[in-house]
Amino acid sequence: MTPKTFVAERDGESVGDSVLRRLRFDIIRGKLRPGERLRLERLRETYNVSVTTLREILSRLAVEGFVVAEGQRGFEVAPVDDASLRDICELRLLLECHALRRSMELGSLDWEAQVVSAHHKLQSVEGRLMSGNPSSVEQWVQFDWDFHHSTVAACDMPALMSTHSNVFDRYLRYHLLALDFRGKPAADEHRRLRDLVVARETDAAVDLLTSHVRAGMEHILASGKFG
Repeated sequence: MTPKTFVAERDGESVGDSVLRRLRFDIIRGKLRPGERLRLERLRETYNVSVTTLREILSRLAVEGFVVAEGQRGFEVAPVDDASLRDICELRLLLECHALRRSMELGSLDWEAQVVSAHHKLQSVEGRLMSGNPSSVEQWVQFDWDFHHSTVAACDMPALMSTHSNVFDRYLRYHLLALDFRGKPAADEHRRLRDLVVARETDAAVDLLTSHVRAGMEHILASGKFG
C-alpha cells in the first residue's frame, strides 16, 4: 500500500475518496494547520463536495487521527505536540520492525531491486540537500517514505501494512511541519539499512531501523516547534 504520491488521481476513485485523500494531504503538509477549525461551508467551496459527504470524510479522518471531533461544535485539525510524536514514533517502530522482519524473510530478488531503486532516488535528493538546496526537503520526505516502504513491501500482512501506512502518514506530518533534514547521519543510515536489508541481516537491520527512527524523532523535537 502506497499512500504517496499524495494527490495523484487514481483510476475508479470516487469523489469522496478523492476528497478524503486531498484533505488528508492538506493536513499532513500543514496547509490546514494544527488546531484549525474546519468550517464545512468553506471546505465545501474548496473541495467542491457536499456538506453531507464532508461530514463523512471528516469522521473518517477523525478515526485516522488527523481530525478531532468536537461534539456539536464540529471538527478541527488534530493538534501536534512532543508527547504525541513520541507515541506515534513508538507505534511506527512496533509495526515497521515486525513488517521488516517478515519482508526480509519473504522478499524476492525483485523486492531487493525495488529497495535498491528506492534508495537510489532517496540518495540523489539527500545529496542535493547536503549540498545546500533546502527546497528539496519536501521531496526528500516523499522519497524517505518510498524507501522505507520498499523495505517492508514484501510483508504478507495487509492489515498490518494498512495500519503502518496510516501511522507513517501521521509521523510524516511532523516532518513536513518541521521541514528540516537531519543531514549526513540520516543519509549514512539509509545506505547502511539498504545494505543490511539486501544482505538479509535481519537483527542488524531492525536495530539500525530502531535507532534511525528514534534519532529522526529527536531531531524533529529539537526544532522546538511542537512543545
